[in-house]
Amino acid sequence: MRIGKQDQASTAIACSDADSITVRGYDLCDDLIGQIDFTHYFWLLVVGEKPTDAQRTMMNACLVAIAEHGLVPSVQAARMTLASGPEAWQGAMSAGLLGMGSVVAGSSEIAGKYLAEVMSRAEADGTDIETAAIASLKELKAARKKVPGLGHPQHNEGDPRANRLLEIADGLGVSGTYVETIRTLANHAPGIIERPLPINVSGAIPAVILDAGWPLEAIKAVPLLARTAGLAAHLYEESLRSIGFIMSHKADQAITYDGKQSNRNSAKDEV
Repeated sequence: MRIGKQDQASTAIACSDADSITVRGYDLCDDLIGQIDFTHYFWLLVVGEKPTDAQRTMMNACLVAIAEHGLVPSVQAARMTLASGPEAWQGAMSAGLLGMGSVVAGSSEIAGKYLAEVMSRAEADGTDIETAAIASLKELKAARKKVPGLGHPQHNEGDPRANRLLEIADGLGVSGTYVETIRTLANHAPGIIERPLPINVSGAIPAVILDAGWPLEAIKAVPLLARTAGLAAHLYEESLRSIGFIMSHKADQAITYDGKQSNRNSAKDEV
């Protein structure tokens, strides 16, 4: 039994036989192992073509920028999971990656799609990016929705990671329509939304890497791969000096129960 139309019974990524492994048309052992770095390989695997020097440099910068940001929720979930099951690195890693949603770390995908939406709007309406951006911001304001890719609770004066990525993109000659769009949104958002909304790293990453030629459909792979490295560091440290149960205990102390009291507790209160 099959679900949906599935007529494409082939893959263009890799194949193997008794003597060799072929990845994207290259012999794994002769052409790739020891010949290219992992960022180069990541681009080749996903896109199907080797990156240019500018593309590889831009991807490297994005991966470094988002790999680590302290004890964020995804890291806490991973460390507490490992504390509960020290033998289950795969479970702890999965816990961290599953926590990368629309609010933390996984928001690059939403920002990238939003930038593409603004660009498509400009093309469909026969206007420029600025006109489309202003119209979109006004709609978000009316609907009381957040602007994807803008604003940060900690870096409200400007996300230094975003600033650096945009600077690198400019220097490499990578900056194009996506970067123009995020900058235009950031320029008009404070006046329309009426609060500081600098470009954050989740807005800068899709802007620079999409302009570099990375596919929109694979944008979430970038923070996922980067945070895997950061989680590996936290899980290794957790295995040496655990803080998972400390975090769990602090959370228990920080949260007040405001539900119904049991009969036993009610009797104590009356005494």
